[in-house]
Amino acid sequence: MSVTFGQQKFSISSYIDQHKKVAQQLMKETGVPASVILAVAIHESAYGNSRVATNLNNHFGIKGKNNSTAIRSAYKGYGSVFDSYNDFVGLLKRKRTTQALFETKSSTDYNAWVKGIARSGYSASKGWGSKIISTINRYDLNELDVK
Repeated sequence: MSVTFGQQKFSISSYIDQHKKVAQQLMKETGVPASVILAVAIHESAYGNSRVATNLNNHFGIKGKNNSTAIRSAYKGYGSVFDSYNDFVGLLKRKRTTQALFETKSSTDYNAWVKGIARSGYSASKGWGSKIISTINRYDLNELDVK
């Protein structure tokens, strides 16, 4: 499925192709399912095409400081997309409300991870967890969760 508005850089499939290896590597290192990492990035960054993603390399909607002169934003700026992916997993490790997921949930149980992240208050948006699970199912992202 390819959707274009203005000058979008990625289609959904090209975004998945370009970022799945990073998500799988982070899964191997941390246990966070690659499907969850990728689905959150797809959702939060409009698969890499949002202004925050293109100007700040922020694919997860993480708030913080940035030095951008291109846009004014409350979102954190990163030196690379990889830094953004790494910080997302780091945030989950640092947050008291999501730390237990690393000890109790399998990297193949994306439903439990999404529910745990949603309960932690990661997003204030109603239905966020359902949208993430729907994205995983729609694009068969759980196939990336193989050990």
